Amino acid sequence: MRAVVLEGGAPVVRDDYPRPDPGPGEALVRVRLAGVCATDLELLKGYRDFHGVMGHEFVGVVTAVHDAGDTPWLGCRVVGEINIGCGRCDRCGAGLGNHCGARRVVGIHQRDGAFADYLVLPVANLHRVPEPLPDGAAVFVEPLAAAFAVLDQVAVVPGMPVLVLGAGRLGLLVAQVLASAGATVTVACRRPEQSALVAGLGLVPRTVAELGVTPRFPLVVEATGAPAGLRLALAQVLPRGTVVLKSTLAHPAPLDLTPAVVNEVTLKGSRCGPFGPALAALAAGRISVAPLVSATFPLDRAAEALALAATPGTLKVLLDPAGTGG
Repeated sequence: MRAVVLEGGAPVVRDDYPRPDPGPGEALVRVRLAGVCATDLELLKGYRDFHGVMGHEFVGVVTAVHDAGDTPWLGCRVVGEINIGCGRCDRCGAGLGNHCGARRVVGIHQRDGAFADYLVLPVANLHRVPEPLPDGAAVFVEPLAAAFAVLDQVAVVPGMPVLVLGAGRLGLLVAQVLASAGATVTVACRRPEQSALVAGLGLVPRTVAELGVTPRFPLVVEATGAPAGLRLALAQVLPRGTVVLKSTLAHPAPLDLTPAVVNEVTLKGSRCGPFGPALAALAAGRISVAPLVSATFPLDRAAEALALAATPGTLKVLLDPAGTGG
């Protein structure tokens, strides 16, 4: 099969990669669309020292299962959670498989991913996609679930002023989720086209210069993907406010936590989230994702797609292994 394999720090499109076979409790999924994430771009810089098939955002169709009891999944259009815990440790037993010390993560850590014709996932990780929801929306379920994680971590009340730093792939999903919970959401923008898109989504665009120097937000979500993001977040959050961190970076950056100490700021790391609310929001049309797609490429042009995704100002780039057109 074809697969985009990270070898020596560069993505290589191979057409001879072995097609995986599902093991006990697993399903074989034919990938219809896959999305390029900021984490994928950090992998290219050395994050996690990953080697293998890239990609973790996808929508596909189940074409084979290992266990007879899982045959109802055959032919189902699915998305999938990316963390695979050991199933035996105390964290897995407590329902915290996402934090299992031995977990594998699809396309990120010790598990081949979705930039391929096929991938294998545990059936327990799969979620059925409602029939009316197009592939081009369903491919956003995984990052949208990560956006919904913020609501699980922080109490958001109607009218609450919130700042989202980063008007990119994830930041715009987070901003829409917070707005759907009733928050008054400001999004920091660096380019005029970002400001126009933010305004079109019913959010408040502000340039970084317009944010000023006086902290005024009880909640700041940092989704810049840049080392300086936390410093800016700490400058904008009110004393005893909360900063939610979404960026994962390949290389460490200088860090001054004095403002967090002096202002008694709560810092929350935030990663994966619940698929159910994400699927429901997309199916109901509460989250707009079509304006977030910058381009779609066939799998054979994955290197070009990744290069475009790394270009400042680019939003979501999709790969189309099945030639569906999204």
